[in-house]
Amino acid sequence: MNVGDRVRVERADQIHEGVLLPSTTDDHLVVKLEGGYNVGVDRADADVEVLKSDIHDVEGAQAEGSESTVAFDDDLPTVSLISTGGTIASTVDYRTGAVTAQFDAEDVLRAVPDLAGLANYRGRVVANILSENMTADIWQDLARAVHEEVEAGADGVVVMHGTDTMAFSAAALAFMLETPVPVVFTGSQRSADRPSSDNVMNAVSAVEAAKSDCAEVLVCMHADESDDRCALHRGVRARKNHTSRRDAFDTVGADPLGTVAYHPNPDDVAVTFDGDYEQRGDTELSLRPDLETDVDLVTFTPGTDLAVLDTFEGNSGLVVEGTGLGHVNTDWIPRIEELVAGGTTVVMTSQCIEGRVCDRVYDTGRDLLDAGVVEAGDTLPGTAKVKLMWALENCDDPESVMGESLAGELTERSVPWT
Repeated sequence: MNVGDRVRVERADQIHEGVLLPSTTDDHLVVKLEGGYNVGVDRADADVEVLKSDIHDVEGAQAEGSESTVAFDDDLPTVSLISTGGTIASTVDYRTGAVTAQFDAEDVLRAVPDLAGLANYRGRVVANILSENMTADIWQDLARAVHEEVEAGADGVVVMHGTDTMAFSAAALAFMLETPVPVVFTGSQRSADRPSSDNVMNAVSAVEAAKSDCAEVLVCMHADESDDRCALHRGVRARKNHTSRRDAFDTVGADPLGTVAYHPNPDDVAVTFDGDYEQRGDTELSLRPDLETDVDLVTFTPGTDLAVLDTFEGNSGLVVEGTGLGHVNTDWIPRIEELVAGGTTVVMTSQCIEGRVCDRVYDTGRDLLDAGVVEAGDTLPGTAKVKLMWALENCDDPESVMGESLAGELTERSVPWT
């Protein structure tokens, strides 16, 4: 009997049927029931029957950067599961009571047996971290890993990632990687031990999206609070807008690119796309992973000390999250001009959720343009930072590139909601 097996547990006059989960002691069994809730059972009082063995027979945990494969079915597409950690690959640390990232990619396959039969899987661990510990170095490792998996024949890639910084990582890969197959980021807001966990639906939906014909970097998460559909957000337009809701992610400035209609029966899961996208096979695989890490993002708020700009002296790049159309206190403008003169590329974005920067309407904006500030249109501030990191290392004229759409991060125009 192994973690991931489907079991029937009888005790007294009660029968529990579900998936065997990891347990913190040898004296107890933890079973995830069909309704999503977990039940703990004393082994001594239980009669256990294995209904279906876990098909992923793997012993031990993987180290970061390692790879593994499971048995292949020639009739199924191949999806690479790349783990970076996060809640979808987490459980509760009973020492602290907190959620900790400790599962590798194949542990996720054990914890989500619903993935069985949807595809052939290759498991790979790039990192085992909570997403607040993500770094540019790991982005580069992740981009190289995805490139290698696609080069090795993967029909799609699913990246399991913590939700807090998922949008940054998705944007980074969208700039570093051109891909002929889907690359789908997914995670969960609630760990597998919780009855309201979203890990199963998100993981299954992400695999289905990875089998689709949309060859872009996507974010796949719950579309609403129900367990009926996941939204597919373009990686460079996604934003986490809620700390804990399962439908925390939105596409800013547009509708999601697509939807996965979820159903426990895999044959009834449907992937649809409503917008234009890069078709599978139309783009040649390529990788440009170099990043300039000396780039910062600063948010202007009323009363922010001008001295904060001294922190960025000598920076290669600085993204400013300004107010409204892209404004800061007029006292900031001479100091920004000095930064630009010193070789720092300064890019203006807006802290407003919707709309675009336009520094030609008010005097402050015009003065910022005269100071050498580059407008980023409606590019999200976090995406703008990642894009600037990439552009400074890969483009001859990074300032011009910040005003161009490379991966759908910048729309041609913004239409106010009515």
